[in-house]
Amino acid sequence: MKQYLLSIYQPDGDPPPPEVLEPIMKDIEAVDAEMRAAGAWVFTGGLHPPDTATVLRSDDGGVLVTDGPFAEGKEHIGGFWIIRAPDLDAALDWTRKAAVACKLPVEVRPMVDTAES
Repeated sequence: MKQYLLSIYQPDGDPPPPEVLEPIMKDIEAVDAEMRAAGAWVFTGGLHPPDTATVLRSDDGGVLVTDGPFAEGKEHIGGFWIIRAPDLDAALDWTRKAAVACKLPVEVRPMVDTAES
């Protein structure tokens, strides 16, 4: 089975208040449990805000270190799932459930299988 990255795009700024966030987190936990039961779940993680990022880039034989996110934007990846699915259609089914649960856009991308290289 292939692996897919499901990236959650979160707007910058403060998180929603608890009365909004708590039901969303319960819905996300339910999707996680369903993924685990189906054998699709591999790994999930949440990220700290983009202003905690440090970017390193090769620069004329050295490495330039800068604070903040690489991309300027009003939203950044706030969390992700790595899942297993037999094909893109199955991955899209999980992504639909993830998007409904977290109430945010979720991008799905197949991961490169190093065995294919």
